[in-house]
Amino acid sequence: MWDGRRHLGPCTVEWDGAVLTALTPVAEDRHPGLCVVPGLVDTHVHLVGHAGPGQADFATWPLTTTASEQVLHGLAHAYQAVRQGVTTMRDMAAGEAQIALRRAFDQGLLDGPRLVVHCVVGMTGGHVDLFTPPAVGARPPTADGEDECRRLVRTWARAGTDGIKITTSGGVLSMGDRSEWRNYTRAEVRAIVDEAHALGLPVAAHAHTEAGVQVALEEGVDSIEHGTLMTEEQARRAAAQGTTVAPTLLINEVIANGAVPVPDEARAKAARLVALRDERLRRAVEVGAEFVLGTDANGHHVAFGDQMAEVRRMDEVLHLGPERALRAATSRAAAVVGLGDVVGTLAPAFGADLLVMRGRPWEDIAHLATDRLVAVVSRGRLAAGELPQP
Repeated sequence: MWDGRRHLGPCTVEWDGAVLTALTPVAEDRHPGLCVVPGLVDTHVHLVGHAGPGQADFATWPLTTTASEQVLHGLAHAYQAVRQGVTTMRDMAAGEAQIALRRAFDQGLLDGPRLVVHCVVGMTGGHVDLFTPPAVGARPPTADGEDECRRLVRTWARAGTDGIKITTSGGVLSMGDRSEWRNYTRAEVRAIVDEAHALGLPVAAHAHTEAGVQVALEEGVDSIEHGTLMTEEQARRAAAQGTTVAPTLLINEVIANGAVPVPDEARAKAARLVALRDERLRRAVEVGAEFVLGTDANGHHVAFGDQMAEVRRMDEVLHLGPERALRAATSRAAAVVGLGDVVGTLAPAFGADLLVMRGRPWEDIAHLATDRLVAVVSRGRLAAGELPQP
């Protein structure tokens, strides 16, 4: 048993419904080739994307698919993720569809993973707005100016969001965008963070560049998404403030190397970022910045099931070591999404979200692989595989 923080040795684990009731050390290891670890927590996904067979165009699929059908694709992605050991996810571009899925899972209408949703407050012509071609009239909501920004935060709070996502730099897949472009003025960012925090909502900031990371840190966001060009000084500040970083390594790599179909513009932007990334992020770890699992999985570029590969890549690029990498995907990631007292740790009164695997991934991160999964338990229910016999 590895409980999300440390190795406990051979144990029996018991649960009643969705809640763990006992972890009891035992002398005899009846399954010496197996282990139990917490279900993984991915702090950055996008559930609503094409989940069917074959390829769909990333840009046009949302424009040609009804809202009702998109919910079903989001549901399919959620099921795919949990079968691959991801029992908690945070959607970082949420709306009515993701809020509906979260409620259906929480109410037991559907079996499914735990879902946390962050809705976006973005500017006209900003990173999120530029996913939709300029000539398309039906667009996701945007907000410009301090008052509009506060109003959109309040609108999302009324809709039932768990948090807010903002963008403080441009992005990669948004077309006609540049990663170094400023998104929002300092006053607008301050208004968003202030309004969200006043309503008890954490704020996650998409930021690739030094300038974007700086604004996010100075205005007090709770987590940074990507953080690609973070400086050593910014990493020190993030560590001091407790601001975590989800580095989303694989998605930028597959875009940069052409492993997935993207426009040349996106490939060039990703290549520029990846070329500068590794040394900076490795140094950020050395000076104390905390990194957590966040894949940016969307079904087009990173699959729901690539989370274990992302953790292995985090260990390789950031030099975390296997136990720290595994904590980044369990107990630490759970705290980032506001569920640190519910999941990510195996202990009585926590949720019964756990994986049975072959090997010892806290000793060798290569053992954290989907082909080593024996069983997945989500909310106390067997979601995949078979539990070993007592």
